[in-house]
Amino acid sequence: MTAKDYGIIVAVLILTFITLRLFERFIPHHRREPHNDVAGFIFATVSVVFAVPLAFVVVALWTNNDTAHQTTFKEANELAGIYWISRQLPEPLGPQLEHETLDYAHTVIDDEWPLLADHQTSPKATELVYQMRDSVFAFKPADISQQTLYDHALTHVESLAEERRLRLNQTEESLPPLLWAILIGSALVTIAFTFLFGLSSSFAHTVMVMTLAALVVVSLVVVREMSYPYSGTMKVHPTAFEVFLSRLPAPR
Repeated sequence: MTAKDYGIIVAVLILTFITLRLFERFIPHHRREPHNDVAGFIFATVSVVFAVPLAFVVVALWTNNDTAHQTTFKEANELAGIYWISRQLPEPLGPQLEHETLDYAHTVIDDEWPLLADHQTSPKATELVYQMRDSVFAFKPADISQQTLYDHALTHVESLAEERRLRLNQTEESLPPLLWAILIGSALVTIAFTFLFGLSSSFAHTVMVMTLAALVVVSLVVVREMSYPYSGTMKVHPTAFEVFLSRLPAPR
């Protein structure tokens, strides 16, 4: 988690502590204690209302992150397919296409990946995809062997463009405002409801309320960190492209 996340957690806990102390001053525990049984029954329902959408959101976001991770490997695999075919193509197309694939991988890692966290893309990477497509389209096969290479190269280029579009679309995926409102609202109600319990020990009551508040706010911070596949502490890294570059022979 980032310093901002820790700041949010600390701020919520301080606010909870102050609010609880004010609540206990104006409504002493002996006035609340007779209603503990009823409050406990209702609190169980309230906590479920918070837990169910939270579990749903976490599973959905985890699935989105996993899908984004798989998309990057599919894109890198298509790029590798273009690269290895370029090694078999005659000059000048072969070396040109080979260098374009390497430039694309470096551009995605160095230029585009930092931009993804801000929901932006690299125009240079997009232009390189167009260049690879134009390079393949310009090739005129001279025999059946070259025709086969051309067909495979064309398939890989189109698949690369498709996987890239999917990856860029995933940079816009986030938690809808309505779900955020439900999570935050139910979290506030869940924490506030614990104030209604009356315990003779103010210390024990404070510990229980603060522990619950910490668990709730940490859960929401984790959801926030998972909201975008390419940002946060759980973001998808360009590992697939780094692996691709690390296993290549010397360029021609």
